[in-house]
Amino acid sequence: MDIFNVPEYSGPNGQHQIQADGSLSLPLIGSLGVAGMTLEQASNAVKERYGKYLKRPWITLKLLAARPLQIAIAGEINRPGAYTISSAAGPGGTSEQIGTQMPTISRALRLAGGITQSADVRQIKIRRPQRNAPEQIISVDLWELLQNGDLRADMTLRDGDTIFIPTVTSLNRQEAPTLAVANITGQSTQPINIAVVGEVTRPGTYTLAKEVQSRVQENEMGADSGLFAARETPGSGETVLQQTVTRAIKMAGGITPVADIRQIQVRRLTRAGTEQIINVNLWQLLEAGDVSQDLALQQGDTVIVPKAENLDALEGAQVANSNFSPDSIKVSLVGEVVKPGAFALGPNTTLNQALVAAGGFNKSRAEMDSVDLIRLNPNGTVSRLSVKVNFSATANEETNPKLQNNDVIMVRRSSRATFSDNVGGTLAPLSPLLGIFRLFNIFR
Repeated sequence: MDIFNVPEYSGPNGQHQIQADGSLSLPLIGSLGVAGMTLEQASNAVKERYGKYLKRPWITLKLLAARPLQIAIAGEINRPGAYTISSAAGPGGTSEQIGTQMPTISRALRLAGGITQSADVRQIKIRRPQRNAPEQIISVDLWELLQNGDLRADMTLRDGDTIFIPTVTSLNRQEAPTLAVANITGQSTQPINIAVVGEVTRPGTYTLAKEVQSRVQENEMGADSGLFAARETPGSGETVLQQTVTRAIKMAGGITPVADIRQIQVRRLTRAGTEQIINVNLWQLLEAGDVSQDLALQQGDTVIVPKAENLDALEGAQVANSNFSPDSIKVSLVGEVVKPGAFALGPNTTLNQALVAAGGFNKSRAEMDSVDLIRLNPNGTVSRLSVKVNFSATANEETNPKLQNNDVIMVRRSSRATFSDNVGGTLAPLSPLLGIFRLFNIFR
């Protein structure tokens, strides 16, 4: 406080502490309540009191440091509760010298760990107590700040404010990627626990961590990493792979051949205790490149992959090559091939390719006109299909079908090999006598 031409009333260095009850203790005039006033209002109040003792007092007030605010944050926030926030110390205690500028909503949300994926940033409410008046309810649309950079949406907070972030009634997947990387959203690097059930290779619970991928790794992975939601770290040459639906399915071993990727659901428990169901159509991701379908996950989410009622062969081939399908399928070749056994083959491998992987037919013993394809069906039954072999055929269901996981290809013995084996089996008990007969003829 500075009183022009009356320095003795300004106090030591002109500085005064506002007490906890919101009052100022000033020379000559004593205690004066200024809680809730602007600087101009407080200056006028001080001027009025000193006017009893001074002719035309000229008084200037400046706020050197704001008292820390006591605020509360509830709703879709990662760490709800009461907080003390000042203009001099930012989230985590780091210095943010912003003078007398008061804290804003976005800064308070960062201090509380950021909003959840279920937050409705268009309907944030601030409950503000008033002097000698009913509590004020203020609506805030932070999407204007995120989308258009409108700083007016980032309101200044006051002591005693309560911020409530409601749960969004219908998640907008077009806006979700923007919200997922915003600085008001929780950007914790801690792993999250999720569950993946239904038509995946290994259903169960998983711990999904954010991964930092270098530019070299990204180039090596190529298009295979394109379906993972990513956020580039400025100046670091690194990309942070987000915790998304496709990464969760990949961790669970990929989808099964009968998965319906159009009807995937994410079930999420909100802060209000209600369950939120979000539909995900990964076919739109494959067909149209709609990355908004690759939803960012949060702690406690459950990903449900249902079984398809009708399967399209052409779509199945495209799905099998996606990065949320298994990297390989297991196919067993038994019988008259050069290298019988189990093989790990790529998705969409055909019967001809599997025969080549096993070294081809054992030409002296194999029936090379046809083979048997044994398959475990989704309903638990086993089918056996005789397939005519044509190595010049492209992929087709009649002569060169695409294989599925756990298929068995059986190559039968030729009739000649069967006869030879039967004759050999018949003569085997007589082999000692035949040997004696040969020795008798030699020494005779």
